[in-house]
Amino acid sequence: MDVDVFVAVHRGEWTRLDELSRRRAKLTGPEVDELVTLYRRTATHLSLVRSAAPDPVLVGHLSSLVARARSAVTAPRGTAWRDALLFLTTRFPAAVYRTRRWWITTAVVSILVATLIGAWVAANPSVQASIAAPDEIRELTRPGGDFETYYDSNPASSFAAQVMTNNAWVAAGSLALGVLLGLPTLFILFQNAANIGVSGGLMAAAGRFDVFLGLITPHGLLELTAVFVAAGTGLRLGWTVIDPGPRTRGRALAEEGRIALGMALGLALVLVVSGVIEAFVTPSGLPTWGRIGIGVAAEAAFLTYVFVLGRRAAAVGETGDMASSDLADELPSVG
Repeated sequence: MDVDVFVAVHRGEWTRLDELSRRRAKLTGPEVDELVTLYRRTATHLSLVRSAAPDPVLVGHLSSLVARARSAVTAPRGTAWRDALLFLTTRFPAAVYRTRRWWITTAVVSILVATLIGAWVAANPSVQASIAAPDEIRELTRPGGDFETYYDSNPASSFAAQVMTNNAWVAAGSLALGVLLGLPTLFILFQNAANIGVSGGLMAAAGRFDVFLGLITPHGLLELTAVFVAAGTGLRLGWTVIDPGPRTRGRALAEEGRIALGMALGLALVLVVSGVIEAFVTPSGLPTWGRIGIGVAAEAAFLTYVFVLGRRAAAVGETGDMASSDLADELPSVG
């Protein structure tokens, strides 16, 4: 092999590969294809030079070039912070907004069920007696009783961790188990509504419903919204099993499952906020109006986030799913 002739013939390709490798973050689609082609070709050139004319200078140059090109072709994208920002500002709010009919309906029905159960418990002493012994009910509902001391029974940081873990399990269960036709999600929702209704009914029967609202509202608004969003998403996932629409059932479940997983991550952050409020604001010495005001502000901020950023993102076609470039290629299907 004449090394000088070989270099003269292929120098342009090597120069182009070096240029593309150095600005890999700004390449267009065709340029990425060109980068891959030139990388493979130059790797072949390196192999030929090593076997036929092992010139140390040329081997060193091509080895360095191939290594840099390999890094440009195979290295993971350095966009973790950009992806996280995109998720928080676009994908998550779009996914929540997109499922709004499901979780708003879930919220309305759940609140109605909790209200009916609470009214039934408050108006019927026989029902109260079936729930707990009179002494236990008095201990729960009296001033300074179990219902009030529950929120400061442990150090705030420990209580916050406990609350966040419990709420995360409830939300995750409501969401993930929705794939079983939504039946477990409905059970979790009813159980949650029943617990709220029974507590509220017992406090109302003791003439302390205002205390109940003062303790539940600060953290409950945001916490219940997160649970309703998770449950609504779970029910939507269950409906996808029944009616996948124009997509195949497998593809529909894959798409909705990816979106649900992303929503679970976003809702975990929402539950962190509600857990902090429950641990530090609810049992604090702030006046009732101040504690409720913090809860209302947190809820308003979340709803604004969803209905402003989410609506804007959904309007341009964002669904909350992963970017198409991050997904594996699929074979086309018919029907």
